[in-house]
Amino acid sequence: MTPPIGIRARLARAAPVVAAPTAITVLTAAGAVQTHREPLVAVALCALAIATSAALVWSDAKGMPLIVGLAVLAAGVTLACWGDPRNLGWFGACVIAGWAALVLPTRWAIAVGAALAAEFAVMLAVVSREPGWVTWMFGVALTCGAFVFVRRQRELVARLHAAQAELAERARTDERHRIAREMHDFVGHSLTVALLHLGSARLALDDDLDAARTALAEAETATRDSLDDVRAAVGLMRSTDNNVAPPAPGIADVPDLVDSYRNAGADVHLDVRGTPARVTASRSLTAYRVVQESLTNAVRHGNGGPIGVRIDATADHTRITVRNCCSTPAQHRSGTGIAAMNERLAAVGGTLSSGPAPGGWLVEAVIPS
Repeated sequence: MTPPIGIRARLARAAPVVAAPTAITVLTAAGAVQTHREPLVAVALCALAIATSAALVWSDAKGMPLIVGLAVLAAGVTLACWGDPRNLGWFGACVIAGWAALVLPTRWAIAVGAALAAEFAVMLAVVSREPGWVTWMFGVALTCGAFVFVRRQRELVARLHAAQAELAERARTDERHRIAREMHDFVGHSLTVALLHLGSARLALDDDLDAARTALAEAETATRDSLDDVRAAVGLMRSTDNNVAPPAPGIADVPDLVDSYRNAGADVHLDVRGTPARVTASRSLTAYRVVQESLTNAVRHGNGGPIGVRIDATADHTRITVRNCCSTPAQHRSGTGIAAMNERLAAVGGTLSSGPAPGGWLVEAVIPS
């Protein structure tokens, strides 16, 4: 959506349209009066300036039509001020040069400025040797160059505003993707654990009511934790304090994550080797999310089979391996979880591979230290 144009921007756009025709008309009249033209001639030249300027503005002329119109205006100024280098009406030539520089491409604007300067050179050679003609030559050239610079600055500002808007939109898109990843991670994990407890409760209803009550209580706790996480995330998005951030889990919290699945009845084995504490905070969060998403997928598609989680931390990298021993490739389809893991790992310079392995499905992530 195009942002509304402010009053200052409207005035900046309207000023050349209104000021240039008005200035050319006034200067043409002043030049005719100063050179003592006949009243009918002065009126005719002013009428020509008004009609030509109005036609150019009304039609929003560009390219060759504008060049022809400016040539007519220059001819009117020349007829009004002919022969006198001290005539103030010659400022009309500077206005015409500035108009051309603001609207026309640079090469055409320079051509118009050169033609106007050549006119004064002809005056110097044919009419008189007064140095005032040289002054007007430099005046036209300076005006043309200054307004070309102004136009380029305006174009640069417009491009910068467009780039700024694009960056802002990209930042909003990245933030939406980040929020979607976070919501998918902790909500998916909590709901998966809750479903495991609910499944255990359903199976235990007929044989062990106490176990069923315990499983339902665990499911209730997992669901409540998920709701608290959602509320915290929404509250963070509404907060205006950029320094407020919820504590992020890390690789040191993986054992608690595995325990939550074990308590829900999943058969998960964890093997940690090396010193994971040496991993940076962002990479530590990435490692945690990879294990979380992999366990969620393994529980969802693994038919209750054993799941092996191995973390190897070295000075150069951290390798995470999650093996699901009882799932088939058809059960694992590419979804938002795999895409989210790929995005997270790409952000920290890591790599991810997932696919069928002997006896099941294997996810392997490598995170540089």
